[in-house]
Amino acid sequence: MVATPIGNLEDITLRALRVLREVDVIAAEDTRRTARLLSHYGIQTRSISFHDHNVRSRLPALIAQLEKGASVALVSDAGTPAVSDPGVELVQACIARAIPIDVVPGPSAVVTALVASGFPTAPVTFMGFAPARAKDRASWLSDVATIKSTVVFFETPHRIRALLDEAVHILGERPLFVGRELTKTHQEYLRGTADAIGKCLKLPRGEFTVVVAPLAIQPNISGPAPQGSKLTDEFGLLTEFRGLTRRAAIAELASKYGLSSREVYARLEAAKRPVS
Repeated sequence: MVATPIGNLEDITLRALRVLREVDVIAAEDTRRTARLLSHYGIQTRSISFHDHNVRSRLPALIAQLEKGASVALVSDAGTPAVSDPGVELVQACIARAIPIDVVPGPSAVVTALVASGFPTAPVTFMGFAPARAKDRASWLSDVATIKSTVVFFETPHRIRALLDEAVHILGERPLFVGRELTKTHQEYLRGTADAIGKCLKLPRGEFTVVVAPLAIQPNISGPAPQGSKLTDEFGLLTEFRGLTRRAAIAELASKYGLSSREVYARLEAAKRPVS
């Protein structure tokens, strides 16, 4: 199981290159896409297709080769095989037949977006791709909304706008991070609510990885202005997780609680002073 770049071809390990050169055959989700990677590094190993539509017909042949002692490297279009890509069936078949497997780790859009989001990295729930049908997607987003921890999922360019529109009503003010074309030339990071990101999203090209902040950092929308450390905590959420400047965060808190910016600033400063 060999992880390959999710965008930038330089993001591949020396071990992965060695394995791809040494194996007897490479089973690739898309042989044309893999051919570009192999050509870039001068690798001439034979490749065959292995994807969702030919798993049943291809799996017995691969298992037969492995049982005869051949070595096979499985790669997906990008990233780590079996993470929302073909591969689980081959791993399960190998385990059932006591055929040794090994994983050559490397790039992952899930981990890349998670780290870039700034949201807590544990616990985290990975949801794969959002459903294609609108009705199924709405129900799926409702399930996401109930998850208290950080959530990561993928979305396609032709459905990202529809997903964000639905997320406005289902996820509300819950902070999001959207990574587009990760590690590629036109990489883009977007932060904010579903509504804010939807408004600033330009041409929806490329692949999207969406990270949803934990429920714990969703801003309160009502109640009296908090004092001391609680106000400081909320200020931190606005600056760290929503990416607001200090001035913008103070202004938002002032508007939210009906205070002047000077009063919010004074309370934040007072919270910093040690109790004598």
